[in-house]
Amino acid sequence: MLISKAMKTWVAVLALAASSGAWAGVQVNFSHPDDYSDMPFSTRDREQILAGLAEHFQMLGKGLRPGQDLKIEITDIDLAGREDPMRRGAMDVRIMDGRTDWPRMRLRYQLEQHGKVIASGNAALSDMSYLQRINRYSTSDALRYEKKMIDDWFENTFGIKATGRSKPVMTLQQPVRRR
Repeated sequence: MLISKAMKTWVAVLALAASSGAWAGVQVNFSHPDDYSDMPFSTRDREQILAGLAEHFQMLGKGLRPGQDLKIEITDIDLAGREDPMRRGAMDVRIMDGRTDWPRMRLRYQLEQHGKVIASGNAALSDMSYLQRINRYSTSDALRYEKKMIDDWFENTFGIKATGRSKPVMTLQQPVRRR
């Protein structure tokens, strides 16, 4: 059976279009992470936090349409709670009282469709009621409040609702809630 040149071209175009989804995704960069408002004291914990946030953005990016790429540059992070320097030891302790310690994040983003920018901007994420909201992430996930905040932003900005969960970040000690 002979296949015409036009048919081969058509099959190649379809294969390329089908594979474009494999290239779609999220690229996360952290701009000057040593200058962020609130990060763990431990270098190991800092690395785990940044890796966990990047993985979460990438997991959400699986909901992007084929051919779409999202570039995110995180310029500041203020994690939920506060590290208590008086309780430093083998593991740092974060105190959460829900008053002025809500999670915050600043970022720049650019959404491209087949290489053409279709949306971009700066975003200031925050969740002032983080302790009162229902959260679908495990209490053992050190980034459960930040992930919920990112999920909300992703849905409001791109219309993509979180369907899965990224791997929990378990490097930080359980937070202590004060009321």
